[in-house]
Amino acid sequence: MAENIEVAELTGKIEIPPVIKGTMKNNKPQIADAESMEKLKFPGSKLPNWKERLLEKFAEMLGKYRSLHLFMDICVKCGACTDKCHFFLGTKDPNNMPVGRAELMRKVYRKYFTVEGKLLGSLARAQEMDDTVLDEWLTYFYQCTECRRCSVFCPYGIDTAEITMAAREMMNSVGVGNRYTNIIVNKVYDIGNNLGIPEAALRSTLEFMESDIEEETGVAVKFPLDEEGVDVLLVPPSADFFSSPHIESLAGYAKVFHQAGISFTFSSYASEAGNFGLFIGNYDHMKKINKRIWDEARRLKVKRVVAGECGHAWRALYAFSNTLNGPFDFLDQKHPIPEHICEVTYDLYKRGALKFDKSANEEFTFTYHDSCNVARASRMGNYPGGQYEIPRELIRATCDKFFDMPENTIREKTFCCSGGGGLLSEEMIPLRIKGSMPRMQAFKYAMDNHDVNFLAVICSICKAQFTKMFPYYDLDMEMVGGVHQLVNRAILLGAKEGV
Repeated sequence: MAENIEVAELTGKIEIPPVIKGTMKNNKPQIADAESMEKLKFPGSKLPNWKERLLEKFAEMLGKYRSLHLFMDICVKCGACTDKCHFFLGTKDPNNMPVGRAELMRKVYRKYFTVEGKLLGSLARAQEMDDTVLDEWLTYFYQCTECRRCSVFCPYGIDTAEITMAAREMMNSVGVGNRYTNIIVNKVYDIGNNLGIPEAALRSTLEFMESDIEEETGVAVKFPLDEEGVDVLLVPPSADFFSSPHIESLAGYAKVFHQAGISFTFSSYASEAGNFGLFIGNYDHMKKINKRIWDEARRLKVKRVVAGECGHAWRALYAFSNTLNGPFDFLDQKHPIPEHICEVTYDLYKRGALKFDKSANEEFTFTYHDSCNVARASRMGNYPGGQYEIPRELIRATCDKFFDMPENTIREKTFCCSGGGGLLSEEMIPLRIKGSMPRMQAFKYAMDNHDVNFLAVICSICKAQFTKMFPYYDLDMEMVGGVHQLVNRAILLGAKEGV
């Protein structure tokens, strides 16, 4: 199917398209099977009384989450968000305008939860919940990556990602779920990570990394697993154990800790930082997945918890951990709880504990993609905007040539990669191609104006998405990699400096 998708020409310009209804009405996720649903305590298939149960769940969530109730009421359709979504820009479908997507829920809300909707029906822009509307929900609430770019531009601060999460929670509650996301949550529970890498394979990968780096550098950099009493529990995305370019960042993490003399360990029980509870909109599962990390931190008696390069993993750890599973008074309070690997590396660099040889990256001219969940839902460092500047400073520390993409496509206004939010599955490739267009145009601008030939990111989903999308746009997938891939290439190993 993806082979027949029309791919936009790269001109370096992002243009607002004409509105064409229904262009993406047939691109929807695979329905979850009964086993993966029931293991997550959801109905195995669509309930016979699904409509009544969904409306009960809707009422429950409106009562529980004041923000959701507020977001249903306050939109005035001002138009500020209409052209801000990468999926609308790429697909032209009005249901991919943030206001259009949210309207799929609001019309049901008006029908059952407002006086005017109950009395006036369609005159009040209200609509009954039925199979057609449920199909629209399944389609378009899985054409949202929860990236929150629209919220930056909304004068009322409506968080469309929260609306998407609520819709997905309601659908799961009546037996209509996304196969890809629900299987991944089950893999975390059954094996410990999103990719389903068993402990034996994980240990083998780490042993291979040790021998490979020692053969290359002559330095014995260790990749410990399940070691107690060390300084740091390092929790990367599972993709870092699996394939290129992710694994180059894994090497970078280990070299940083080795050179700084900081002991660390991975965990076989909680080897995964990613939290797809966020993507299925279920806080109970988000809490349960998050708890595995902190339970391991206690069991292994570490002092610090550090997250690897994964955007939504960092958001889940940074924004939700304390209220879900805190407090963390057993950890060293001198350090942030949790820490991002970029914070750790940049702090060590500033203090002189790390040295870099920029010539190791001299063949590249870099730009940087701000990953959505880092840029708009978290912070790094001890000052506002650290999540934007710290990764850029690390890139500048490891290379001589760096240029930003256009200002309206980066930092808090960054365009999503279009693979997040649980959309990184094969059946969603047509949507992913079209949604990646705005970022690809911005990258093309940097290529044309600054000779950029490498896109650095700090998110495993962004890496997976861009390495898949670049060839569709006639670009080399090897033009994508992690910030710690640059660190891995440039770091000088040898006699340790004082930390």
